[in-house]
This record gives sequence, C-alpha cells and structure tokens, in this order.
Amino acid sequence: MDLLKLFLALALLSRGTFGATFTFVNRCEYKVWPGILANAGTAPLESTGFELAQDTSRSFQAPTGWSGRFWGRTGCKFDGSGSGSCSTGDCGSGQVECNGAGASPPATLAEFTLGTGSQDFYDVSLVDGYNVAMIIEGSGGSGMCASTGCVTDLNRQCPAELRVSEGDACKSACEAFGSPEYCCSGAYNTPATCKPSVYAEMFKMACPRSYSYAYDDPTSTFTCTGADYTVTFCPNMPSQKSSRESAPTTTIPTPTTTVGDATPTTTTNGDGSSSVTGGDAGLQSGTMGGSSTSSGSGTDGAVMADDGSWLAGLAMGDSTRSNHLHFTLHFLFIALCCFSFLL
Repeated sequence: MDLLKLFLALALLSRGTFGATFTFVNRCEYKVWPGILANAGTAPLESTGFELAQDTSRSFQAPTGWSGRFWGRTGCKFDGSGSGSCSTGDCGSGQVECNGAGASPPATLAEFTLGTGSQDFYDVSLVDGYNVAMIIEGSGGSGMCASTGCVTDLNRQCPAELRVSEGDACKSACEAFGSPEYCCSGAYNTPATCKPSVYAEMFKMACPRSYSYAYDDPTSTFTCTGADYTVTFCPNMPSQKSSRESAPTTTIPTPTTTVGDATPTTTTNGDGSSSVTGGDAGLQSGTMGGSSTSSGSGTDGAVMADDGSWLAGLAMGDSTRSNHLHFTLHFLFIALCCFSFLL
C-alpha cells in the first residue's frame, strides 16, 4: 500500500512538473521547420526551432502553466552551420533555432496556455495570415477537447491583393493594407467597433474553427484539461475540386454561432439526407463546440466524432478502418443470405 501511495504521489508530481507533451507531425510533401515562441515570463521549451522532414514527428515536454505559440516555416535554406532563412514564417534569427523571435507574417499560428490544474486554452489563428495547413488534436484529457485548425489550402484561394510571391502564403488584410479597421487598432480596438472584414469572413468560411480576426473568440478558442497535444502540418488536405465532387453525406445540427456570412450552409438532398457546404471538409462538421453526428463516407477530409477526436485517424493518414468496416458488413450480409436459404 505504501508503494502504491508513493507511485501515485510521483505521478502527480510529474504531471505538475510537465503540464503536457506537444508532438509535431509533418504530413506535408516537403520539409517544415516548426518555430516555437514562449510568451513573456514563460520558460522556453527544449528547442525554439527545428527541421521536421516529411512523415516524421518530434515531441517536447512543457511545464504546467506554459504558454506560447507554434508555427511552421517553409521554403527554408540553411547551411551546414545552421545559418539561413525561410520564405514563409521566418523568425529573423538567421538560424534554425528562433531564439526568442516570433514568426514574420503571414503565418498560421497554434497558440496555447496550459492551466495549472485547470483548463488548457488553445486555438489556431489566421489573424497574422496563413502559410501552411495545421490542426491541433488533444488526447488523454477531459472536457470538450475538440480538434481545431485549418485544413483548407488557403494559398490556392488567396485573393491577388493578399497573395505572397507565387502563392507561398496569404496575408491578412491588416498586413496587406495596415488600416485600423482591418487591424482592430485605434478607434476600432474594441469588440463593438471591430467587425470582421470581407477578408476575415473569407478565412472564416474556409476554416470555421480558426481565428479570423482579433475578436473572433466565441468560435475559435477551445479548452481541455490534462491533455497532451498533437500539432499536424498538412493533415490530409483534400483538393478544392475533390471536396466539392465527393462531399460526404452528413446529418449535422445547424451551428449555433455565426460570424458574418461564414456559417456553413446545410441543404436537404433528394433522399432526405443533408449536406454541408462552405468551410473546409474536415473541421466544419458539427457544431462549434466539437460535437457532431456523421454518417459520411470517403477519405477526403476527416469527420469529427462526439468526443471531438478525428474519426478513423484520417488526420494521421489512416483510412484502413473504413475499408475493414465495409468488408465486415459485406461478409455479414452474405452469411445472412446463406442462413435464410438453408431455412
């Protein structure tokens, strides 16, 4: 009994020291160099920037109370000494390690604040623009713990006035124009005066669970308690064409929160089922709280389950479970027919 109590005490002590494990996964068809920036007053993690090859992962321990942000740098060129720069998301350090420097916009950001025995807060933000698709998934926690992020390739949809270079990234309206109404600054620095612009609404329609402008809190901030988190770059993004042609059939309650014209539209099909259009194929499914009921088929876009997890592990490239289910049902149907014939 004493050994058991000692074990439990050590486990609690460990959890109090290490608040969460962050795992970074690269599903892009190219290398990504994640950057890590701890907020002021928060200790840096083991690394502040590193190279992540295609289909590889790397994990870090973060202490309780840690807060900061992660992002992906792309198009990086570093020499043997680790000196160089990146075409998007560069942190300006001139090295692989960012050493306390943040991302140069435009960049997709994952933001975290780990609770001290209470809820963690996390979000994916497009307020500083977009450069690479990203999702956050929690595991082993309690509460809503919904997945969030942006799986749509916004670089392909980016308006010409926001486009960077040959479509490597997409600026925010604030970065592109610098006007107070786009930046929520000056007289527009309150929730009452700062409203989503047409550009923010475009981002919101494509990625309903991501921050689209500074005061987009109700539909964009998520909570979980005692979880570990996986940040995945390019999580099985469907092309825009295949998303439209192969949209899964779903039964989904209408979202309770709307932002401008960004609400996904539910339409009734001829067979009585309903389909959802608008927003990305993966993260629009269900209400903003992360709960949904789905009977979708196909692998182009993940579907949210009731516990907020990704169904069948599609975000990690696992599509075998749906094939196995189809085979099992087919076998049961044949067996039932044979049994009926014998009777």
